[in-house]
Amino acid sequence: MKIINPATEEVIKEVQEDSEASIQSKFDAAKKAQKAWAKVPLKERIACIAKFNELMLANAEKIARDLSAEVGKPLDQAKGEINGGVGRSKYFVENSEKYLAEEWTVTEGGTKEKIVYEPLGVIANISAWNYPILVGVNVFVPALIGGNAVLYKPSEFSTLTGLNIGEMMWQAGVPKDVFQVIVGAKEAGQALLDLPMDGYFFTGSYNTGKYIAEQVAGKLVPIGLELGGKDPMYVSDDVDVKSVAASGVEGAFYNNGQSCCAVERIYVHENIYDDYVAAFIEEAKTMKIGGPDEEGTFIGPLTRPQQMDVLEDQVADATSKGAKLLLGGKRAERAGYYFEPTVLVDVDHTMKVMMDESFGPIIGIQKVKDDAEAIQLMLDTPYGLASSVFTNDKERAERIMQEMNSGTVYWNCCDRVSPTSPWSGRGHSGLGSTLSHAGIRAFVQPKAYHLRG
Repeated sequence: MKIINPATEEVIKEVQEDSEASIQSKFDAAKKAQKAWAKVPLKERIACIAKFNELMLANAEKIARDLSAEVGKPLDQAKGEINGGVGRSKYFVENSEKYLAEEWTVTEGGTKEKIVYEPLGVIANISAWNYPILVGVNVFVPALIGGNAVLYKPSEFSTLTGLNIGEMMWQAGVPKDVFQVIVGAKEAGQALLDLPMDGYFFTGSYNTGKYIAEQVAGKLVPIGLELGGKDPMYVSDDVDVKSVAASGVEGAFYNNGQSCCAVERIYVHENIYDDYVAAFIEEAKTMKIGGPDEEGTFIGPLTRPQQMDVLEDQVADATSKGAKLLLGGKRAERAGYYFEPTVLVDVDHTMKVMMDESFGPIIGIQKVKDDAEAIQLMLDTPYGLASSVFTNDKERAERIMQEMNSGTVYWNCCDRVSPTSPWSGRGHSGLGSTLSHAGIRAFVQPKAYHLRG
């Protein structure tokens, strides 16, 4: 399999893909090793992850360069992802013992009762390329701490990062058979679905998540799906326009818009609409397009060349229906998979850019007459990942957030994830939760003890 640098379109490296037979062999080894791993005391399993965190930081320069080269993420953002991933992992290190401890629910009388948490077994972690460390840590760290073995398939677009993660895990003391790295693309993922795993955890698109759910439904094992979004942002008429425009640009264009929780559509109160659009364009023009290793680059290449076709189609669709293109709208004139930051106005919900996931540096900004219209439009989506509202009025914000049908709501912020809060989607945005105590217990199963004597 060829690893291609999206900034230069050159082959970085060739790696050996796993075959169906090698994946079966890795599964068999993991099945055998998991029982011994589950008997390792919880404190020792946690200590391995603490060591993994140290190794990730100690090797951050190499890991960041590999990540940047294969995904196209600016080097500073790649380093930031490593720090963020270690921060999440530290949360699991510091809190898993509390949430995995046995719980006595009845301690008096003839029959006492308690709950213990046991591992699921061997799980498949089919991960994503946009934040390979962050979204991977959400799954494989609590899964390992919980006593599971993991068959971890990084995306084919972030294979080197996945192999680096494997090396750090093994050096940290996690047995190689317990944490298996699967190298490959669609065929490798299908091979995992065909195996009798004890759980499936996927991060990626709605269409692939739906396919996985259908494929494994008959197995009746736990499934976690962290899928896409079409996250709305509402700007009310009582804000500081310039600062909120800067937040909108950051939310829409950070990581090239390749975030499931990126701001993908913006609604602005008519009283400040023109001022907001002007401030947004002014801010967006300051973003430097460049090579991932160039100083000050904010917009690097897209990871997947296919996404440029999606973005071009959304621009053509919107402009054919009356939208006005104020910025960008086309591929950048340079080698690599670069697309200019794009801003469309006079948009509405007949246009793909306001309804279909973009996953790129493109945003539609729509005028609304009041909060009620904003709420109606924000809810007009099959997705339900995150929603944000910007206003100086806390009660106003809370009224709007209560109406949102999304797993996360933001007031005066956007596009952020915290290890202390559950990350979950509704509708086409997924099933289950990662992070927080919910994300720790997602990888274990409760057993009730009724004790008499």
